[in-house]
Amino acid sequence: MAAGALAPERPALVLEPTDQAPGMARRYLGERFRELGHDDDTAGRLVVTELVTNAYKHVGFGHIVVRVFPDKRDDLTVIEVWDEGGELPVVREEDHDAMCGRGLLMVVRLVHDWGVRPLNEEGKIVWVRCAR
Repeated sequence: MAAGALAPERPALVLEPTDQAPGMARRYLGERFRELGHDDDTAGRLVVTELVTNAYKHVGFGHIVVRVFPDKRDDLTVIEVWDEGGELPVVREEDHDAMCGRGLLMVVRLVHDWGVRPLNEEGKIVWVRCAR
C-alpha cells in the first residue's frame, strides 16, 4: 500500500477548547462527508461531537485538531480528534442510572472500529473509522 493512501486530502480543523468547538467540528465534518460522497452524516456528526466535547471538557487546554479523510484500503472514512491531554479515554460499562459517561459507549456502537494513539510529543489522537 502506498504511504499516501491514508493521508488527509484537506487541511485539518484547528479549534480552541471552547463551547463553540463541537458545533464547528460538526460543520467541518458535514462538509467533508459531502466531499467524500456520504449520503448521511448523522453518525459522523454524533461521533465528532462526542470526541470534541470530551477534549474540550476533560482536557480544557491547548488546541483540538479534527481531521476527516478516506481510508481507501477498506472504503471507510476516518475521523481523528487530537488533543493535548495525556489521559486516555475509557469506555465505561453500560449503566442505565448514570447521568453521564455514556458517550464513548455510544461512539463504539456507531463506528466500524476505533482506537487511541498516544503521541510522543504531547497528547493523543482518538480515531474512528465509519462506514461510507
